Amino acid sequence: MKRIISILIILIVSFNIVSFADDKIEEESSKEVKEVIQIAAEVSKKPSINSRQAVVMDRNSKSILYGKNENVKTKMASTTKIMTAMVVLQNTNLENTVEVSKKAALTGGSRLGLKEGDKITVRDLLYGLLLRSGNDAAVALAEYVGGSIEGFAKLMNENTIGLGLKNTHFVTPHGLDQEEHYTTAYELAIIADYALKNKTFAQIVNNKNCTIHINNYAKNLNNTNELLGNLNGVYGVKTGFTNGAGRCLVTSIKRENLDVICVVLGADTKKDRTKDSVKLIEYVFGNYKTINLTKDIEEDFEKWNQINKNRIYIEKGKNNNLNLALEKKEYTYPIENNTEDKIKMEIQANLNLKAPVKKGTKIGELTIYYKGEMINKINIVNLNEVNKKRIENYILDFASNYDNYLEKIFEIK
Repeated sequence: MKRIISILIILIVSFNIVSFADDKIEEESSKEVKEVIQIAAEVSKKPSINSRQAVVMDRNSKSILYGKNENVKTKMASTTKIMTAMVVLQNTNLENTVEVSKKAALTGGSRLGLKEGDKITVRDLLYGLLLRSGNDAAVALAEYVGGSIEGFAKLMNENTIGLGLKNTHFVTPHGLDQEEHYTTAYELAIIADYALKNKTFAQIVNNKNCTIHINNYAKNLNNTNELLGNLNGVYGVKTGFTNGAGRCLVTSIKRENLDVICVVLGADTKKDRTKDSVKLIEYVFGNYKTINLTKDIEEDFEKWNQINKNRIYIEKGKNNNLNLALEKKEYTYPIENNTEDKIKMEIQANLNLKAPVKKGTKIGELTIYYKGEMINKINIVNLNEVNKKRIENYILDFASNYDNYLEKIFEIK
């Protein structure tokens, strides 16, 4: 009987490990990681990758530089914790102390090692969430901020609405497999970009290791992100793994003036996710550059303005004194090397307006095309207010043009 019970216990534990494994730190030496990076980095053409979904997005323009099934809904594992951290940062003080509940302490998968009754600050829980990928830390934060897992998930989903995401839905703060917990590679890149704009989040995920305190006792943490500190320009973001999601990695990389987010989801092994990420990163940085279009945009607009500013007619306008300008002048965009000639600009505007014309009124737009596809639109706006004519204005106009009227009527010369 004891033997049967022992076997059952082993099976249950094994099932939990297989079903809920997440971001366990594998004993890989820095040398092994660098060897994988070196092999994967030797890529010049568009790479073939193992991961089922992937995207590389330019942070400045939000343009996609590489995509593979980037809009397909999929599980996201612990990359979920990017949004978890943002909801926490938006809703509580980092120095507040959290008492760990029984539910949080018993959460399976990747763990920070919390026990029921432990006391730890929100800040240290965030480090445990983002570096160690602690599912117990995720539940502790969710209960503290949202009152419950369900309450916290509601806050997470409110953020997706604010970001305009259509294919992302959260059920848990940790990302363990749930049917209605999903995202896409592209929308996950949007979430990561959003999170990195928060200085505290960006600072945390850029740490290779750190020391936190649980019940005033120090605990050292290492970041699960194998590319951080091993690949040039990497400054975040988050790893993930469940059986349903596969191996996942969201990486932010900046070299010179090109700043991108690389997302790989559904890789078969950790080695594959590392190789795929490096292949995509090196491909993009080897084949793309960021150009500043500001000067070209301003020159094209000024040429158009000189030709057309006097052609604009304002019906019933007190005057015709429009002062036109571009709403946004600074603009950079990533393009493939040696393809500057593929950039075209086009201006369209309404030359017939009706008074009053308020300050800031859009009268047209400058559209930028790259390889025939629209990449941006910049509004052309009026900087002056043009009021509608009143009766006295018509009388003054008539008086000032009286002689002209007589000439037309009587043909006096």
